[in-house]
Amino acid sequence: MTDSDLNVTPTRPYMVRAIYQWIEDNYLTPYLMVDTTADNVQVPTEYIQDGRIVLNIASRATGNMTMDNDYINFSARFGGVSRDIWVPMQAVMGIYAKENSQGMFFDPSEYDNYTPPTDEKSSSSTKLEAQKAKPKRENTAGLKVLK
Repeated sequence: MTDSDLNVTPTRPYMVRAIYQWIEDNYLTPYLMVDTTADNVQVPTEYIQDGRIVLNIASRATGNMTMDNDYINFSARFGGVSRDIWVPMQAVMGIYAKENSQGMFFDPSEYDNYTPPTDEKSSSSTKLEAQKAKPKRENTAGLKVLK
């Protein structure tokens, strides 16, 4: 039996998280190479070169980092302007340390025959829609001043 017969999940998200952790644990700078021609990539277009962008994803350079099985999402500053970055796992070409280039690059065809599960719990787009659909609560303090 092959992986496509079993419909196993791609290894890329797990490897990206593991290598990211190793790079951070060793006080190195994690760089993420992204294929900007892939669908649903949201990065600053003015920094794209040859259909690619390399992003510094160090914890000290990003905010609100989320790495799940479908997307990497964070905010970062580009030219002093904060931007929200969305990178689908299919668009991740590789992750490596700036200082010594150790890391991993991925097979571009890994997602070719992969069909993501259709249940709502695992869908990032459904999670995003649910977050947007939540009504905002009134911005009032939850504490009372006692005299």
